[in-house]
Amino acid sequence: MNALELHAICKSFGTQRALADVTLLVPTGSRTVIVGPSGSGKTTLLRMIAGFEFPDTGSLTLNGQTLVDNTHAVPAHQRQIGYVPQDGALFPHMTVADNIGFGLATKGEARHTRIAELMDSVALDATMAGRWPHELSGGQQQRVALARALAQQPRLMLLDEPFSALDTGLRSAMRKMVARLLSDAGITTILVTHDQSEALSFADQLAVMRQGRLVQSGHPMDLYQYPVDEQTALFLGEAVVMPARIEAGWAHCGLGRVQVDSKTHSTTARIMLRPEQLQLSTTDVSGCRGVVTEREFGGNTCTLTVVLQPDDAEPGPAILVRSSGLQAPPIGSGVHLTTLGMAHVLKKASPLSLS
Repeated sequence: MNALELHAICKSFGTQRALADVTLLVPTGSRTVIVGPSGSGKTTLLRMIAGFEFPDTGSLTLNGQTLVDNTHAVPAHQRQIGYVPQDGALFPHMTVADNIGFGLATKGEARHTRIAELMDSVALDATMAGRWPHELSGGQQQRVALARALAQQPRLMLLDEPFSALDTGLRSAMRKMVARLLSDAGITTILVTHDQSEALSFADQLAVMRQGRLVQSGHPMDLYQYPVDEQTALFLGEAVVMPARIEAGWAHCGLGRVQVDSKTHSTTARIMLRPEQLQLSTTDVSGCRGVVTEREFGGNTCTLTVVLQPDDAEPGPAILVRSSGLQAPPIGSGVHLTTLGMAHVLKKASPLSLS
């Protein structure tokens, strides 16, 4: 069952088209991440769902209730949708407790009890209730903002890049905590981000936007392995993309003969492999030969740039390969490459005109 349904949403600001024919189904209790580069329309779409903006055409339904169509629009405060912005947007003149309790209908002891429950749910110590927002760290402010949104018992939670201002370690911990909290509460969630690793790790469903259009949606692993086009492939992570001749399920390319996920016969195309699909050896004589020209140490893993050197041709393209950080060969080393799994045959990109 779908909690949220968007059908053919279009929006323009003057002559600038921000969203074009966006259709998306969000399953009940799921975590959907909308990802895309700056200016792709993802935040505009989130504001449309929240009720801060209204589409020119299209419809939006939440739990069977039509929130927007061509005849009417439910205002934001009546939608029962939680919203956590990028900066938390806490009221600076209110304490932590007052920020969390803002909008609560209960009074007296019941109010204090509810605020304490919400603070505990987002791992905030009870002694922080009387602090002011400027006395909190970035992560603590985001927890207060989340608790304030949860206080309204939302039918849907919207998160607009809430982790972007946090440092790397805290960002990962906050993301895991929020994912667990919302899943345990059974709250359908939509997160907007431009961070690919965050999108892949947080999402049950991933939606990729570009130039105001939804270009692909589905399970994160499916989009990572089978992106619809080269732009999407490169946006979701490092990729090895090269031209190939496809014949009966095999690609003939700079890496030699590689199995592909298409049975197309006798055609030219571009294929994609993720760097982790390339296995590197300094002793094995099988596979395609190459030379390490760059080495980027990253701790437990090392990203190598390898220039292919076929036996009967000039040096080929440079490709990325991941290796164990402690066992990665030095620059100048001769190596042999073999592929794991199948390469993905990319479709030819179609222009995304918004005119």
